[in-house]
Amino acid sequence: MASSTTYNLQQLPSRAPEGLHKAEAERDLKRIRQDLVELQDSLYAENRRSVLVILQGMDASGKDGLIRKVFSGLNPQGVRVHSFKEPTTEELAHDFLWRVHLQAPRHGMIQVFNRSHYEDVLITRVEQLITTEEARRRFTAINAFEKLLQQAGTTVLKFYLHVSEDEQRQRLQERISDPTKQWKYEAGDEAKAKKWPLYRKVYEDVFRHCNPASCPWHVVPADQNWYKAYQVAKTLRDALQEMNPQYPASKLERPKQT
Repeated sequence: MASSTTYNLQQLPSRAPEGLHKAEAERDLKRIRQDLVELQDSLYAENRRSVLVILQGMDASGKDGLIRKVFSGLNPQGVRVHSFKEPTTEELAHDFLWRVHLQAPRHGMIQVFNRSHYEDVLITRVEQLITTEEARRRFTAINAFEKLLQQAGTTVLKFYLHVSEDEQRQRLQERISDPTKQWKYEAGDEAKAKKWPLYRKVYEDVFRHCNPASCPWHVVPADQNWYKAYQVAKTLRDALQEMNPQYPASKLERPKQT
């Protein structure tokens, strides 16, 4: 069952709570990342369960930087990142979850979705490519898909990176003025930004219909990159600690006692 919790993104903070200082959070983040190294190592060795991290957010909410900040330093054999772009002709010839299921994490892996299957109930609605009725059917399919993953041993963590309109506008401008960020610029970025109210509405609908207690949405204030990374890393660390992955027993034969 989906949670009855409602979200109003206009009323939710996009910055760190008062009293939490950047230096303090970054010190904690170093310890958290060390915990993640150890937990990921045992998850990979155990090879029975997995983690799926779903990252959603408006353009310029900082998904790429977050991935570098949180997951660099982990064993690359045990982490995969997949970015979902506009569907190909082959992908459009199947149901909307076909391409997503192909990227589900294997046992022992942490899989990161940079955007995800939720795009098929977000941009498709903003651009009026599907009806509200079709969106409702897709909500049901998404809930069933995530439940299936959980039943197969995958912990699903869903993060919405909540960036304010003012901060997004500033970051999009940097993609034009900063030579080191110009490669991120895409034609139409400004047009999408102007549709922020429409995106806010469809995101709130997603939170309303795809928010089961077993894998709720985490709305992360994203105006400050240091706080965003701290929150995501801490949530991932806490989830892995709850999973408590264990190293397998040794396969070495022990000498017989005489």
